[in-house]
Amino acid sequence: MFLSKFKLKIIGSALIVIIFLFTTQAKSLDKFKKADHFSNYFSGILLLNENQYQKSSNFLKRLDGLETSHLDYSKKYLYSLVNSGNLKRAFSYSKKLEKQKIDSYESLLITGIFHLKNSDIDLAKKYFKKAQIKKSRLILNDYVSNSLFIWSNLGTYDLKKSIFELNNLDKRFENLKKIQNVFLNCYFNSPETNNLFKELTSDNKTDFSRYNYFYASHLVNSKKAEKGKEIINLALKSFPKNLLLNQYKLDLNQSNNSSSFNCKNKRHVIAEILYITSNALSSQSIYPLSDFYLNLAKYLNEDFHSYDTLLAENYYKVDNFEEAKKVYKSLSKKGEAYQWHSSKQLARILIQEKNKEHAFKLIGDAYNNFGSEDIYATFDYAEFLKNNEKFKESILFYTKVIDKIKKKHPLYVESTDGRGVAYERIGEWDKAEKDLLSSLEADPDQAYVLNYLAYSWVEQGVKIKESLNMLEKANNLRSNDPYITDSLGWVLFKLQRYKESKDLLQLAVKLLPGDPIVNDHYGDVLWKNGNELQARYYWNYVLNLEKTEDELKKSIEEKLIKGL
Repeated sequence: MFLSKFKLKIIGSALIVIIFLFTTQAKSLDKFKKADHFSNYFSGILLLNENQYQKSSNFLKRLDGLETSHLDYSKKYLYSLVNSGNLKRAFSYSKKLEKQKIDSYESLLITGIFHLKNSDIDLAKKYFKKAQIKKSRLILNDYVSNSLFIWSNLGTYDLKKSIFELNNLDKRFENLKKIQNVFLNCYFNSPETNNLFKELTSDNKTDFSRYNYFYASHLVNSKKAEKGKEIINLALKSFPKNLLLNQYKLDLNQSNNSSSFNCKNKRHVIAEILYITSNALSSQSIYPLSDFYLNLAKYLNEDFHSYDTLLAENYYKVDNFEEAKKVYKSLSKKGEAYQWHSSKQLARILIQEKNKEHAFKLIGDAYNNFGSEDIYATFDYAEFLKNNEKFKESILFYTKVIDKIKKKHPLYVESTDGRGVAYERIGEWDKAEKDLLSSLEADPDQAYVLNYLAYSWVEQGVKIKESLNMLEKANNLRSNDPYITDSLGWVLFKLQRYKESKDLLQLAVKLLPGDPIVNDHYGDVLWKNGNELQARYYWNYVLNLEKTEDELKKSIEEKLIKGL
């Protein structure tokens, strides 16, 4: 039986509280003699883990005094305060902890950033130094405190000394050090700044596309607006969907040469360091801490709206749709590129909320208002329609894209693939096959297109051996992908290579345990290998899955009676 996401959250939070109780000093347990104290802590932690920060802080603040015996409480409370936008309260609470001599890395960081915001560099430096000394369990925290101390110390450090201190940071953060090196050169107006920006943005090993914005911004701030435009236009050829670059292009074309980032502004650079850290934590699904750094970044550079895109996505990933919608609605007012992006994301949320009619109207209106002449917006719209089973409508917009581009265009492969899938889903196989083959002709190493085309052939009982070759190639390109693994196992089943098929389909079930088709396939191969009792178990399991379609249910009911 598979637990719902909500139940898993409840269990996870309960475990956190249990661990807390067992690791808390005995005297602190007095705080939990009353049932409401335990309830407040449990509710606060649960809501914190669900990114419902204002509600979390409302519960946790009722436990004032717990910090004297359990420092982890104060850390969680600070997360809830910062992430709900209550920076002043977070600062006051941090000062309270300092007076009690129970300050933490988080409280010291908050206090330093508060002073930095208010241009009291000496005090900021003092607290960043304390945070630097107070070692954290998370290596990223150490990177942040060390970096912030370097930047707060630029009044006494020159470029050489700053880079020396930067190079002493942990070797695991070479890419982050590379970024800071560029910013340091920019801050000190080094003649190497332009070359370093070029070197950074042309690095093929890592996606530094975002830093084209900072390069262009530096040029614009240096009264070289035309050079800045050139950088943005060149970058968009390689990264046409980059939201930050697209919005800055619109701003520059409207003669809005003011930039929300200046590498000669310590607050702006420190904000970006905090954002980088937040992004790394988000990729590891550590959302409360990710949001903690992100909100501190927003506090230091509130006009840099790019940070809101990550904040909204963090909310979305934990199913906190209400807060995500608030951020996207606010972001949509910050520029035309943000409008289209926010509309797409809001429509995605509405789909999750089972409000399809509103979703289609919202994205349709947005497309007609400011996306209809843009092939990338047209492609996005086609993808949205296809992914939400508006196959016939999606074909019209895929075709609109394909008719405007050449085969070498980066959208050609995705558009022919997308249209091919849409054609297949409405039963026009000849057209689907043609598009899928065209997509592979343009790029033969597309694992998912190879899989889709080969599996379709297998289901039709044609080109089985060719399908096997294609699926083996796809599997080499994407090993342990559950769908490709299933397809490869299934073609071997069709070739009556049942032992090999069983091994692969068993792996597919492990990788994708809740998929009806994968489990049905595994049931079939179990039967062919003489494991009839196990086969019936898996078939019955598929019958009880919500996602199982009626046609598959009918097939399984027949197999349960007659076998294979």
